Amino acid sequence: MAFAFEKKKTSTECHARTGVLKTPHGDIPTPVFMPVGTKATVKTLSPEEARETSEGLILGNTYHLWLEPGEDIIKLHGGLGRFMNWPHALLTDSGGYQVFSLSEQRQITDEGVHFRHHKSGERLFLSPEKSIAIQEALGADIIMCLDECPPFDAPRAYMEESVERTLRWAQRSKDAHKRKDQALFGIIQGGGHNDLREASLAGLRDIGFPGYAVGGLSVGESKEEMLAVLDHLAPLLPEEKPRYLMGVGTPVYLLESIERGMDMFDCVHPTRLARHGGAYTRWGRINIKSAAYAESKEPLDECDCFVCRDYTRAYIRHLLKSRETFGQRLVSYHNLYFLKRLLARAKEAIANDDYLAFKNVFLKDYRSNGR
Repeated sequence: MAFAFEKKKTSTECHARTGVLKTPHGDIPTPVFMPVGTKATVKTLSPEEARETSEGLILGNTYHLWLEPGEDIIKLHGGLGRFMNWPHALLTDSGGYQVFSLSEQRQITDEGVHFRHHKSGERLFLSPEKSIAIQEALGADIIMCLDECPPFDAPRAYMEESVERTLRWAQRSKDAHKRKDQALFGIIQGGGHNDLREASLAGLRDIGFPGYAVGGLSVGESKEEMLAVLDHLAPLLPEEKPRYLMGVGTPVYLLESIERGMDMFDCVHPTRLARHGGAYTRWGRINIKSAAYAESKEPLDECDCFVCRDYTRAYIRHLLKSRETFGQRLVSYHNLYFLKRLLARAKEAIANDDYLAFKNVFLKDYRSNGR
């Protein structure tokens, strides 16, 4: 089965919309949050728990899987899905973000990026063609072009050069991509410069992709700067193609981005936060390790997940304070379930043409504790 996107409903109030991603491994309703399975696992959760807390689409990290265990071993198992016992849909990133984060250990050229292994120091090279070859071996349903992700506040001249390089790499990525059962997405760059964002999008549309991602955000810029980019891009993005906002995954940012027409999201925040005791609740984020919850018989939230049904804040706090991994697992499950339920409510509100009222009520409650 080939990849396809079907748009369902667009709000009459804003750019929020619902749709369906049709993949070889299942249909995915949008807007959708994708839990991150960096090294072929969503940290602390089993594949069965990851399925319960997602819409059946998770993300794998090309850079880390390339280095360990290696794409050849994963291909030997029949692809990433079979390797990790995940019979559902997968998306892999290009590996570029991780490489570019190694600012002291890499050199960017038009051919690709020379860098050193973040642990061993081994010299490595990643090109658009190499990234595609790795992702084809991993076998995800959706894969990404290699792009350069410069700092949001990079000098204008450098940002112009970076956008042009990313477009050249996008063309090379498409030329290298041979698997018909995978959808290759292009990535829009340009920092906070509207004209460069427009040029990036126009260049990618000329090349032609089944989906478009917005990159270079959630990299330290302010909320206002991020939303300004999305406000500018929202009416320019092709209506018939899915829109993937990379690296965004907090409740506030998700709802604000959905309002601006984004369909797909990923972020390590929900599970990373959980491992340090942070839990999402209707009334905002709490630190469950706080002494205030030492005797609390309340659940994490008014939620129908098994964590909130069966366990108290005091017990979960005890587990985390004792460094028991079960505590991390419980909060990770809850946080992902919270986002799944939140986006289900968002989809319902869009369908009822009541999205802005829904968003405003949720955010008023969520911000009530000042977080």
